[in-house]
Parts: sequence; C-alpha cells; structure tokens
Amino acid sequence: MGSATTTRLRSSWTVVVPALALVALVATWQRTLPILAVAIVAIVLIAAVLVAVHHAEVVAHRVGEPYGSLVLAVAVTIIEVALIITLMASGKSGTETLARDTVFAAVMITVNGIVGISILLGAIKHDVPRFNAEGTGSALAVVATLVTLTLVLPTFTVTTSGPRFSTPQLIFVAAASLVLYGLFVYLQTGRHRDFFLPVDAAGEAIDEQHATPPTTRATMISLVLLLVSLVAVVGLAKAVSPAIESGVVAAGIPNSFVGVVIALLVLLPEVLAASKAALRNRVQTSLNLGIGSAMASIGLTIPAIAVASIWLPSPLTLGLGPVQIVMLVLTFVVATLTVVPGRATRLEGALHLALLAAFVFLAINP
Repeated sequence: MGSATTTRLRSSWTVVVPALALVALVATWQRTLPILAVAIVAIVLIAAVLVAVHHAEVVAHRVGEPYGSLVLAVAVTIIEVALIITLMASGKSGTETLARDTVFAAVMITVNGIVGISILLGAIKHDVPRFNAEGTGSALAVVATLVTLTLVLPTFTVTTSGPRFSTPQLIFVAAASLVLYGLFVYLQTGRHRDFFLPVDAAGEAIDEQHATPPTTRATMISLVLLLVSLVAVVGLAKAVSPAIESGVVAAGIPNSFVGVVIALLVLLPEVLAASKAALRNRVQTSLNLGIGSAMASIGLTIPAIAVASIWLPSPLTLGLGPVQIVMLVLTFVVATLTVVPGRATRLEGALHLALLAAFVFLAINP
C-alpha cells in the first residue's frame, strides 16, 4: 500500500512540475522580474531539471542504449539552439560571440565536468569503472575534429578580419559538421552499436534489461513531458538571464561568462542523468551522455546558427582566444589518456574536474 502511494505521488510530481513550469514560463515571458520572482523561477527551474532527468530515464529504459542517451543529448541541443538564437536575435552588444561562448562552455562542461564527475562517482562506488575504449575513443575523436573545425580555425583564417569565417567557409564547416555527426549517429546506433553499450569486468558489452521496460504509452507520455520540461528549462533560463547578466556586470566578470551560465543550466539534466548512471556502474552510459552531448552541441548547433546568421543582426564570431585554445588542447590530451585504457580511477575523474574548475576560473578572471 505504501509503495503504491509513493509511486502515485512520484507520478503526480513528474506530471505537475512540467505544467507548473510552463505556467511560470508564460507568466514571465518578456517581462522584467523582481528579485523574489527570480528566486521563485529558479526553484521551478531546478524542479523542471529533476523531472526532465526522470522522463529521460524512462525513455532510455524503453529504447535501451545508446538510443536513450542520444534522445536526451539531441533534445537538449535543439533547445540550446533555440535559446542561443533567441538571445542573439535581440541584437544586444556581446551577442555576436554568444554561440561561441555557449558551445565552447558546453564542450568543457561535458568533456571535463560530466566525464570527470561520472568517473569519480563510479570509482568511489565501484572501485575501477570500465567502459568501451573503442566507442568512447571514436566519439572523442569526432568531438575534437568538430571543435577544431568550428571554433579553432576561425582564429587563424585570413579571408575575413577577426576570428570569423567567410560565408563559403561557414557553409563548408556547417556541412562537414552535419555529415560527421550524422555518420557517427549511424555507426553508434547501427553497425557498431556494441561499442557504446556498458561493459562488464571482463570488458564485454552488456545489453540487458534489469526491470520490465515501460509500456509504449508510458514512454510516449514521458517523451512529451521530457520535451515540455526541456522547453521550460531553457525558457525559464532565458527569463532569469537578465538577472544573470546584471550580476555578471556588477561583479566585473567578462560578458562571455553568460555563455557559461547558459550551458550549465541547459546541461543540468544530463549532468544528473550521467551521475545516476555512474552510480549504477554504467559509466559507459555516462560517457555516451557527456561526449555525445558535446558532439551534438557542435554538430547541430553550429549548422543551425550558421543558417540563422543570415537573419541575425550581429555578425557571427566563432574563433576562440589563445587561453581557450590552450585549455581545449589540454582537455583533449587528458581525455585521450583517460579513454585509451578502457578503465579509470578517481585520479582521472579528479583531473577532469580540475580542468573544469580552471575553465570556470579563467572565464571569470581571464
């Protein structure tokens, strides 16, 4: 009786919160919020993040890996694109670098933050977590290629002044990003699906269900509520963004830090989902989420922003600065050394989190 009541309460909570978040979104859209309203919206935002993780897990349980992590990664990235375009359309000063700042922050948060905390939690709970080095390594290689093509090359091209692509260069990079991302997804979900499944102590892929999968109806309901929750998360993040921008300016922090905050808010569902998977000794699922989200953030966001730049009032600046490039290179060197053995310890997790801390600190104090 108690268990049934708990289940009903949990189900009610996961349905009520998305509806409440949508109401809050409508009530705050395009309005200047006082401090109290910002605090309330922040609470609703956190609740929507927790619910998004729940519904993502339901969908993932139904479709299995690696489809489950792919659903959340793509859904979050689509909403991220919508948020970036919405903010850039305002034409405010500094928005020309918003796409670059947000995508770069997403890469650093996923490759260092999600990977680091997943390995650390997995190592604390299960000693030496294992994962498939072939699948994770190939995903990391795609991310490194995409981020170099889209965010590093503009700093060194000479066709246009400043760290920007010319129109033909932007078209080429956008098309290459879509092709690489599409090819990876095809291999991840088809021919080489085993490379992205959790592995046992011997390194063999595990493709099993530990509980009865949810029904098709329950899965579709969760999918709809997941999308509603993600829309609410990004919409409410936009509602509190003026307060964030004001706080950044008041603290004397560079405007680029707004992109870091946006990426943190948007990626919260994936951080929580990856952490829970790591505690269940499914670090491969965590890495699918983290590195897959970095890939989707570049492979989908940059082409979409490239198309939107035709109508956006500000020029699109994608090139990273010297400090950011150094942090990026160090991140991929460490990530490669982490992935190659197919297993990791607390040290590797701590290294990635130290890189994330350095990234955040340098974003505040460049």
